[in-house]
Amino acid sequence: MNRSILWFAALLYFVTPAVALAQQATGPYYGPHMWNSSWHGWFLGPIMMIVFVAVAVVVVVLLVRWLGGPGHGGALHGPPGKTPLDILKERFAKGEIDREEFEDRRRVLGE
Repeated sequence: MNRSILWFAALLYFVTPAVALAQQATGPYYGPHMWNSSWHGWFLGPIMMIVFVAVAVVVVVLLVRWLGGPGHGGALHGPPGKTPLDILKERFAKGEIDREEFEDRRRVLGE
């Protein structure tokens, strides 16, 4: 006999029982169903889907904030423009308020 035929026969002899065992069902279910067709799959499936969607939303929000850099997420430290005292001085310089009102408001602002 040819050696390749002997090797092929030996391979079939050892592989065939493994394939047959792999196809056998173990457990009290009637096919390849998830969770062995028990009741808890009905509850855990939707809960896990909600958790997955929530995690995905949080990751996207954090990624957008991180890529946006500082200053794009809103006024965290206030606008970098004029202070209230600067605005008060401008109004006094334009003549919108008189000296008494300027002094009163300046004391209220703390200067």
